[in-house]
Amino acid sequence: MKKLLSTIFFISSLVSYAEGFQIITLGSDGGVMDGSISGYLIRDKNDENFIALDAGTVLPGIKSGLEKESFKNITIPQDTEWSDIGYIFREKIKGYLISHGHLDHISGLVISSTEDTAKDIYGLNSTIETLKNNVFNWKLWPNFSNEGEGFKLNQYKYQVLEPNKIKDLNGTNLKVTAFPLSHSNYESTMFLLENNDEYIVYYGDVGPDKVEKSNGLEESFKVLGPLIKDKKLKAIMIESSFDNSKDDKGLFGHLSPRWINEEFKVLEKYSGKGTLKGLNVVITHIKPSLKKSENTRENIRKELLNNNIHGVKYYFPTQGESLEF
Repeated sequence: MKKLLSTIFFISSLVSYAEGFQIITLGSDGGVMDGSISGYLIRDKNDENFIALDAGTVLPGIKSGLEKESFKNITIPQDTEWSDIGYIFREKIKGYLISHGHLDHISGLVISSTEDTAKDIYGLNSTIETLKNNVFNWKLWPNFSNEGEGFKLNQYKYQVLEPNKIKDLNGTNLKVTAFPLSHSNYESTMFLLENNDEYIVYYGDVGPDKVEKSNGLEESFKVLGPLIKDKKLKAIMIESSFDNSKDDKGLFGHLSPRWINEEFKVLEKYSGKGTLKGLNVVITHIKPSLKKSENTRENIRKELLNNNIHGVKYYFPTQGESLEF
């Protein structure tokens, strides 16, 4: 009887444990129109708490996610005083991973800070310094942080990430390692998120190494290669701001489908030939065009799918949509 009960407990624990990650798109665009720019939530599927990956858009993305039932597995108490949007925003987002200090990656965080709860803001030192000196400084916005100019409201605690060093993300089951990237000669970040020896990687804005005269992408690929080879990397989230009509001089620290293919050739050097086939790749930061005759999102989708030389599995999520890996 004791052996039977042990077996039942083992089987039930397997059933109840939801392995993997959930990603919810708060904002999928790379600028021009506000309301859906540069923001994602990620969580371990066995935990209801999220970390934000950039925060150009926050509350409108949560609203859209609720409408699309992307938060259906998140428990919202019936007796809470907050709306569903407010409860998820205040109680279920435990911190912000900010890839760099450009406005389209932080505007949602700043605007919504007046209704936020105590949280950590994680970033490389350059990112934290931008927020400290240029954003939460009582000139652009009140100082909601624990450092910097003037009276400190101490709502946000800055957490400086050291490159290549693992850091626990408070309030979640996730860990992160940050790697510096070049974005038009400005420092951006790749975040490698880890849970139970499974990984997802999120790239902030980044340009091709050859154009940027940098080795940031290649250095990050040296880390990702073995994870892909061992089938531990669940997905890559990477930008394609422009379609292939944009020449190199006009990229301004961004990627296009042609350059994604070129950079993935470098990645394959470290993962092994043919290992990228079937790899999940989420395309982010697509810059919409205001021209009637142009649909940048559709152009990028076609250019990547029609010339998918590595056989990866592309995703093009829009605001509110959920992905699970």
